[in-house]
Amino acid sequence: MTPEVLLQGIVAGSGAVQRRAIAKAITLLESTRADHRAQGDELLTALLPHTGRSFRLGISGVPGVGKSTFIEALGLYLIAQGLKVAVLAIDPSSTVSGGAILGDKTRMEHLSMNEQAYIRPSPSSGTLGGVAEKTRESMLVCEAAGYDVVIVETVGVGQSEIAVQGMTDMFCVLQLPNAGDDLQAIKKGVMELADLVVINKADIDPHAATRAQAQITSSLRLLSMHGNPEHAHHDGATWAPKVITLSALKGEGVDGFWAAVEEFRRLQTANGRIASRRERQSLAWMWERIDAGLKQAFRAHPQVRQLLPQMQADVAAGRIAASTAARNLLAAQSG
Repeated sequence: MTPEVLLQGIVAGSGAVQRRAIAKAITLLESTRADHRAQGDELLTALLPHTGRSFRLGISGVPGVGKSTFIEALGLYLIAQGLKVAVLAIDPSSTVSGGAILGDKTRMEHLSMNEQAYIRPSPSSGTLGGVAEKTRESMLVCEAAGYDVVIVETVGVGQSEIAVQGMTDMFCVLQLPNAGDDLQAIKKGVMELADLVVINKADIDPHAATRAQAQITSSLRLLSMHGNPEHAHHDGATWAPKVITLSALKGEGVDGFWAAVEEFRRLQTANGRIASRRERQSLAWMWERIDAGLKQAFRAHPQVRQLLPQMQADVAAGRIAASTAARNLLAAQSG
């Protein structure tokens, strides 16, 4: 399909026609071919006027915390409220084979069959931070298609998984009732950036869930005093991070979660924080693409390609320092 046909299918299409156009558009954007990248840029530019009206929700958490189960329960709840939901699920790619299972759609069995939901699993393909390289572009496609809520489910790699916070309106972290002690709760990184912390599987051990809720609430107050200025507890016009408990498997507490999200959206829209956050994210996205483009251009440079095998061999054999080899290769590109 041409960018013009894809645009019409995404913006004006419905049902299977629109879903096929969304899938083909994301595949086009994920392609590494130069002609596909040019077509993808053309499509994105045409889609931009139709984007920006969805709420972007990032969901992170360690493997086994129940992210997929939670997202399915949330998605079905939102659809019952009359909303359309898109889920971008990032699956870890193997460092050995490069492949990915892409099994999140299988986990969300009921949500994936609902006509008001769209689920797209994508491989991380070595991209750090728990997201895929083209997650932002995929999000814009779903927004242009009229989805009210776009959920980004991250790989689940731990405390360094913060890239999703830089592309969503709200960043939620799922925790287990017995995951660590007081010190674990105040470690900086993913917790410092969380807008909402969810203690999932609270039905397994309600006392542990309540204890974890109290510990993390206290930790978030401490972090707001010495960390993220957007999370100031003393300002009533600004969102202060909350900690809630729920059981996604039983569907208990999902309504309370969405009530917290709605409160966040109301506050942060009124004080302009969501708009300014999106502006910063767009600029950061531009610089990320510049960095990626420079690296690609560097590798494709004829003199670099000629010198690279020898430099790699010298570094591997210990004949030259890695930093020296890097400077030599950079000099070859600029020479």
